[in-house]
Amino acid sequence: MPQYPFSAVVGADPDDPTAFSDMALALVLTTISPEVGGVLVRGEKGTAKSTIVRALAAVLPPIEVVDGDRFSSRPGEVSPDGAWAEDAATTERPVRLVELPVGATEDRVLGSLHLERALSQGRAEYEPGLLARAHRGLLYVDEVNLLHDHLVDLLLDAAAMGRSTVERDGVSVEHAARFVLVGTMNPEEGELRPQLLDRFGLAVEVAAPRDPEVRVEVVRRRMAYDADPAGFAGRYADAEQALRARVADAQARVGDVDLGDRALRDIARVCAAFEVDGMRADIVTARAAIAHAAWHGRTRVTRADVRAAALLALPHRRRRNPFDAPGLDEDLLDEVLGDDEPEPPEPEGDPDDGDGGSEKQAGPDPEDGDGGPPPEPEAGPGPSDETSGGDDRPRSEDGPQSNGGGDAQDATPQGPEDAGRDASSGHDAQDATPQLVAGMGQAYRTRLFSVRGTGAGEAGRRSRAVTETGRRTGAEPGSHGSIHLAETIRAAAPHQAERGRAPGAGALRFAASDLRVATREGQESNLVLFCVDASGSMAAKRRMEQVKTAILSLLLDAYQRRDKVGLITFRGSSAELALPPTRSVDVAATRLADLATGGRTPLDEGLLEARRVLAVERIREPRRRPLLVLVTDGRATNDKGAVARSRRAAELLAGDGVASLAAELLAGDGVASLVVDCESGPMRMGLAHSLSLALRGEHVPVAEVSASALTSAVHGAVHERVA
Repeated sequence: MPQYPFSAVVGADPDDPTAFSDMALALVLTTISPEVGGVLVRGEKGTAKSTIVRALAAVLPPIEVVDGDRFSSRPGEVSPDGAWAEDAATTERPVRLVELPVGATEDRVLGSLHLERALSQGRAEYEPGLLARAHRGLLYVDEVNLLHDHLVDLLLDAAAMGRSTVERDGVSVEHAARFVLVGTMNPEEGELRPQLLDRFGLAVEVAAPRDPEVRVEVVRRRMAYDADPAGFAGRYADAEQALRARVADAQARVGDVDLGDRALRDIARVCAAFEVDGMRADIVTARAAIAHAAWHGRTRVTRADVRAAALLALPHRRRRNPFDAPGLDEDLLDEVLGDDEPEPPEPEGDPDDGDGGSEKQAGPDPEDGDGGPPPEPEAGPGPSDETSGGDDRPRSEDGPQSNGGGDAQDATPQGPEDAGRDASSGHDAQDATPQLVAGMGQAYRTRLFSVRGTGAGEAGRRSRAVTETGRRTGAEPGSHGSIHLAETIRAAAPHQAERGRAPGAGALRFAASDLRVATREGQESNLVLFCVDASGSMAAKRRMEQVKTAILSLLLDAYQRRDKVGLITFRGSSAELALPPTRSVDVAATRLADLATGGRTPLDEGLLEARRVLAVERIREPRRRPLLVLVTDGRATNDKGAVARSRRAAELLAGDGVASLAAELLAGDGVASLVVDCESGPMRMGLAHSLSLALRGEHVPVAEVSASALTSAVHGAVHERVA
């Protein structure tokens, strides 16, 4: 079936290249100049990310490769298959689009020992991987944010260096690996780490159009394609050919585009004004500006090219912490660049084709204060992708905003211990108690909380597990993974006589059952499920601000360790799954910022809801072990009538202590748990500690969540013992 045409995607019309969408423009620029470094496309599902990437290969000019070469080498290039002369026999073929599955292993990406020939012929021969196949083509990773970090590092290093070096399984090979790396992702399923995000040359945000007419046109084209793929592709054949010719012309022109000193100074001022780290942003912006000029048929980079390149190369490099949404202030960009005015003629008489009409240089002087850097972002979670800012002041769900962060609770008419409790029975306390939203402070580095034992989940950075990466601990029969040569030979050695091999008579004789692969122990990612007490008792004084800061810090830790996270809140008479388990820690931070407090403390409902969620996740991902983080002061105002409405708790009503029985059920399920004790004040009841005993989990006061608090406590104990 013909591929959906690139030019048929709304926003990729070759007849109006100035109206190209950011996604289409970024893809075109990085194919014109692969040195730009690839493209990351971030956006919600159903926005044609995969469609337009898969259609890109069809509009690229064909390439010439040496006949019989497995590495797509051009004449005169050296590859593991040989050193080809300039007059070697060649053939012309289309550019390849190689798709890298999320579950690919390292040996499949890099290449490894050819198993069949090693076992049947005793020859150590290299079998090329996906990087070799993608040489001089496109390497596409859908859901790149779900790819293991070590594979992302490997891909980005190969894309930056243009070569791949393989040292594994007795094979030592180096080959060219120049390709255009394109990754797509849905931020709701988790983010890339900032250091990996920075390695993509360009990044774009895509969203579904809000204009009804545009949406109608998208549906019309898609339905026409599904009804008659061949006929639909035929109607866009001329547009595809025109686009292919224009890309080929730009590729031939890009080496002749002049990047003048003025354009370089513009790029430097822009990168300095937006406070990007390092020099990669300047280099990528310069390369993208050159490609943009070539795409528009210019021989000199103008400020319009610099502006277009900056909008694609800088937004994802401005993230200051994992919860800040990427973005670029276009007003500041225009202020720094000024108007696109013509430069004075160069000595060689090469005219500038700028659009301005004044000879006076525009834009702020880099020495004065205009166009300076934007203010530092505030700590904590940033705005969502759809907004450019927000008001972090605490607000009431039922009334006007309050004036302070942790001081918002001062507006509560009740005392700290009675806050959220309804004086009249039979009514929800939420109806009578103001619901307040506390602020939160700056996240800090937390202690490492892990799941006991050794798991077998996805590679991560939290708990011990048998994974595909890490230190080698043994071997087991298998055909996928890193070959353990010594164990394979040891398994085959006792069977040589029965296989007809005389002593000293040539190579060993192997069977498929002899193959052994290495087992490795590393670290896994977990499901961190937060169960947060949002009742009125938590709103006392500045307690909720401290609690939110601790949870934010734990979320940051989960982000860095590649965990899935979920958020349950309980107050009033019920528990709510505020965020189903997801890899998007950003969304969890946003929900946390909006978390209101007030009402009763239905601790039992919170624990039972956590058990339900974990049961569902155990079916979805049986290998991912959970860590339940219960944030509470342990005080419960259980309403047995409310509990009885839940079938899950019906059998628990035979006696008192419903919360403890629910905790015992979770402990019986083998759920690892952490109770963050939020109780404060000189008189403490120790209810959260008792709850941790029922859960058979770890108990940590909220003030000791930070790593620095633990270090200080250890140092204090050491000094006391020495004294």
